[in-house]
Order: sequence, then C-alpha cells, then structure tokens
Amino acid sequence: MVQSLWEQSKAQQAQNTLDELVYRSNLIGADRRVCNWGGGNTSSKTTIQDFRGNDVEVMYVKGSGSDLATMKAGNFTGLRMEDIRPLFERDSMSDEEMVAYLGHCMVDAKHPRASIETLLHAFLPFRHVDHTHPDAIISLCCAHNGKELAQEIFGDRFVWVPYVRPGFTLSKMIAEGVLANPNAELVLMEKHGLVTWGDTSEACYAQTIRIISEAEAFIEARVNNDKLFGGRKHAPLAAEIRRSIAAEVMPAVRGAVSDAKKMILSFDDQDDVLDFVGGIDSPKLSQVGAACPDHLVHTKVVPLFIDWTPNAEDVEGLKAKLIEGIAAYKAQYQAYFERNRHEGDVMFEAAPRVILIPGIGMINTGKSWAMSQVSGALYHRAIAVMRGATALGDFVSLSENESYNVEYWPLELYKLSLAPAEAEFSRQIAFITGGAGGIGSAAARRLVAEGANVVLADLNLEGAQQVAEEINTKYGENRAFAVKMDVTDEEAVQRAYRETSVTYGGVDIIVNNAGLATSSPFDETSLKEWNLNMNVLGTGYFLVAREAFSLMKVQGIGGSMVFIGSKNSVYAGKNVTAYSSAKALEAHLARCIAAEGGEYGIRVNTILPDAILQGSAIWNSNWRNERAAAYGIEPDQLEEHYRKRTTLLVNIYPQDIAEGIAYFASSKSSKTTGCMLTIDGGVPAAFTR
Repeated sequence: MVQSLWEQSKAQQAQNTLDELVYRSNLIGADRRVCNWGGGNTSSKTTIQDFRGNDVEVMYVKGSGSDLATMKAGNFTGLRMEDIRPLFERDSMSDEEMVAYLGHCMVDAKHPRASIETLLHAFLPFRHVDHTHPDAIISLCCAHNGKELAQEIFGDRFVWVPYVRPGFTLSKMIAEGVLANPNAELVLMEKHGLVTWGDTSEACYAQTIRIISEAEAFIEARVNNDKLFGGRKHAPLAAEIRRSIAAEVMPAVRGAVSDAKKMILSFDDQDDVLDFVGGIDSPKLSQVGAACPDHLVHTKVVPLFIDWTPNAEDVEGLKAKLIEGIAAYKAQYQAYFERNRHEGDVMFEAAPRVILIPGIGMINTGKSWAMSQVSGALYHRAIAVMRGATALGDFVSLSENESYNVEYWPLELYKLSLAPAEAEFSRQIAFITGGAGGIGSAAARRLVAEGANVVLADLNLEGAQQVAEEINTKYGENRAFAVKMDVTDEEAVQRAYRETSVTYGGVDIIVNNAGLATSSPFDETSLKEWNLNMNVLGTGYFLVAREAFSLMKVQGIGGSMVFIGSKNSVYAGKNVTAYSSAKALEAHLARCIAAEGGEYGIRVNTILPDAILQGSAIWNSNWRNERAAAYGIEPDQLEEHYRKRTTLLVNIYPQDIAEGIAYFASSKSSKTTGCMLTIDGGVPAAFTR
C-alpha cells in the first residue's frame, strides 16, 4: 500500500516555495505506484520579484521531459500568472498556439519548456497542484464501470472528465468541473490519472496519498488472487531455468528486433510479471491497449505475447516462435502506422518494446539498457493497473487512433528530442577480456564514453568490479558489469557470454586482450612455460572469439573483434620464444576468423602494441625484471629504453591502444578486416612491411 514519505525535518530545509515543490515532487516520483517514470507533473504558485524589483505572481511547473523522482529546481519553469489567466476565457487553443504563448509567459528564457499540462495547473484556483498516475486510480479510470465505482468510493468529492488528450481543452474541462462542484477534492481523468491540490505543499502531498489509499483499499477488498488474470494457466519454470532459457534466446531476439537500429535488451522475471504471463486471460488482456497514455512512447500500444507452453526442453521451439512473433508484430505495427499516420510522421522502429513469455518472464528492448528498463518499469505499472481494473470490472483503454495520436503527438516527441544525441557506440555491447588491466580498462572507458555498454571479464574479479563501479558512477547504472572468467576454461567463457546475453541481449564488439608474458632463453624454456603461453594467448583467444562468433551469427547483425597482439607477433624477440610464438598465433588466428566472418558482417582486426608499462599487471610482475635482464639494464631504466628505441621517441600508453580499439570497432573501419595496426612508436624491426 502507498505510504506517505513526508519527513518534516527534510521539508523544513526548503528555503522557498520552489524548494518545497522540488521536495514534494521527488517524494511523488520516488514511489512508481504513485507516478510513472517521466510522467505526471506538479506545480506551486507564489510571488517573486522580477528583474525590475516588482512583485509578480508566478507558477512553477514541471518542465517538459523531466522525471519527478530526480528533478531539481532547474527542471521547473516559472510562468507569470497574469499572462496565463486570460486564456481561461478562450473557447479553444491549438497545441502550437499554447506552446508559443506559454513561451512568452516565462520569467526566465533559460527555463525548460513548460509541461504539456501547464494550463491544467494554471486554471485551477489552488496554490499547489499534483497530477499523478497512481496504479490504483488508473485501475479505476480504466475499468469500464469506473465512474460508477468512483461514486462508491468518493461520493460527491470527485470530478470525472472523459478522455481528452492533454492540452487547452482538457485543462478547461477540469477547471470548469472543479468550479462547478464546491465539494470537489480530486479530479479523475478517464484512462489517464489523478489531480489533487492543497493550500500548502505538505497538504497537497498528503491529499494525493490519502486519495490513492482510499482507491487502493477499495480495490484490494475486491481482488481474488486465485482468479487473478483469469486464474493460472502456466506456472513459472524454476528461476535458474528461466534465466538460462532467456540467455539462450535473447541473442536471437536482439537480432530480430535490430533490423532497423540495434537494440539493447533486458530480462525481467519478477513475481508480478510471472503471475501475468501465466494467466488464462493474459494473452487477450495484454492486447487491449496501454494502461496510461504516458506509457505509449516507451511500450507501444501493446506488447508481443508469445503463445508458448513452458518447457525447458523446447528452447528451439520458443526461439522459433519469438522470431516469427517479432516479424508478425513489425508487420502489424507498420499497418497500424499507415492506418493512422499524419503527413510528415516518421515511423519509430516497428519492433516490440515489451515481449511476454509464459513461464519465463519479460524481455524489454530499447535504444539503451536504461531505456529498456523504462519500458519494463512502465509495463510493471500496466500489470498493476490491469490487476486492479479486472478486479473491478473490464479493463478498457484508448482507441487505436487515440493511442496513435499520443504516440506520435509532437508534444510527446519533443520530450524525446531532449535526450542526448547518440554516439558512435550507442546501442552496442562490448566484451573485453583482461578488463581490469591497463589496456582493458582504458578500452572500456573509451568505448563507454561514446555510448557502449561494456562487460569486463577478468580473473581479477575485484579489479574488474572496481573499473565497472567507476564507469557506472560516471555514466549511469549498468553501463558496465564485471564477470570472473578464465579464458582457458571453455565452460567459464560460455558462462560469461550467457551472462552477457541475459544482461544486454548479445554482443557487438569483443576485445581479445587477456594476457600474460614470460621470458627465458629458448633452451631454458620449459614445457610448462610453453603451454602456459599457448593456453592463455592461443587457446584463450580462440575460445573467446569462437563463442562470440557463434553469438554474432545468431544475432545476424554483424560484429567486430579486436585482438590485442604485440610487436612480438611479427618480431622475433630475444628470450621470448613462447610468448612471441603465441602472439604470432593470435595474429594469424584473427586473419583466419576474418576470412570466415566476412559473409556474416563480422570483422576481425589486430593491434600490435609494444611496451605498455602503465597499469599493466604483466609489467608489474617478474616480466619487467626479465626483460631488463635481457637488455642488460636495470628495471627502472626499462621505460626510457623502450622510448629511445622508437623512431618517434615516445612512450606508448593504454589510452593509445584504446584509440586503436575504438577505430577498429567503429564505423570508420567498416570496410576493414584482417588488418594489423602497429601502435608502438615506430620500432623498425617490427615494421610489418
């Protein structure tokens, strides 16, 4: 049940009305049962001094494209009420006129564009107003008999408005309804949400929570868990089996949804999802429509529901149904677009955002992992709404045309335009071995900086986790994750790729970088030393590349492999027979894979670095002493020795290799495969030609 989160000690820290509004808004957004991600809006009216020193009545309202849970003072827009109030006398106003007019009402041109529903707040004669999308309220507003049930709950304290897309008309309808009912304490917006108000921020928030609680209690008294969603048809498979199956099918799903643009996937098997996908009525119920207009841009009108009987032995059958279902969904979406389009509309990717699988759970798609999570979070809210609405009556939604007009509404599309531009590696997943080391961590930072999600695979799990934590702190949740992996262990490599698939959906880039180095005269090289180099640098690179190759073929959207070889791949170094031979093997292995990968769009290229001492576990081991001894110098002289032997008289750093990795992984080298790139400052003995 929804609870008040108000803490007076924190509220008292507010310095002014705007600070109070920020605190209230953050509390509302903190509980997604109260308000959707990115949805809802709040406002407060107050008096400020303008640039001339005159007192001016101003309304602060949520800026377009913000999320209540995280917004700050700078995400609100201040508008002069004396400019807005006259609009109430108008009979009509187009969206374009409204946006242009409100732009002139702003007290600061640097403020964001005001919320779509600004006039809803302005026309109501209350200091503080909340518009939210509570699960319980939308359940009521999406029940076929919602208005009648609202009378049972609220008596004459509510105003009911039929569904109208937000804007001038809806705002005026709400205000007129409230003015006509002196007992009104709330507004119920059919198929949409709730409006509440108060004399203070605290009173407004308390009213929001109280009204939601009344609706929740009414619904919960009528929920029969045994008959939820028509009763259970399919029980969920065991958690480990669900995750294993998801890992196996998600690369195929990713390929099928990435025909227009690549998508990042996420998997969700929380209890409410499993209850819903296992319901008798759920296949039909899921196709009724969106549970709230605010969901549409992120979930589309309906999800893809897979008709599959849960069976751990029928993974191939599930995979086939997913591919077939996605193809059918895209064709249906194209037809939906053509039936409803307006001149100038450009169709979004036709692939589903939400895929429901009985016994398994939910797969979500998006342009990033974060956006796939948004689709999933909103569908959790849809499940909650359908749970409540079906406990009260029949679940109803917008018509197809109403849905389209929200999904392709210019004012909603404007919110999407506020997102940062996509970068070179946006929508891509990189798998980096030796991710805790100097080159691996530098490559991860470089790729993430241009949009990638990265997997840091390393025997040193703690070190990889530290790099992942640093990246996530800077760039956002789950942009990177660490996995412990021994490249010589076939099962461990396969397990790491399964974890990658269930986390992001697949892989686009691999950086084959894990390494070690030993040094000894040839006649003193033991079989153990020889096998160690061959196992890690040969077999390890083979296993990592082979699993990626298979996964990329399943996806069917190409891929890029970058092998980190060495100057010694082409140069016969003194006292490094085992290491040099294995590094030469790597370079030729890359060329062999490139020859086979071309028809699948899989490119494979190799970088030949030299003497990367900074941040290297190899160079901080006995290898430094061994190489110094080979050159007859002291270990602390090694870096200068390497600099002087280059024609450019430079040292080479991990960031330099990361630049080469980024080049080979990028669209700039889209027509290059089987290539070797030397990044060693110019060592003539290692010139490749």
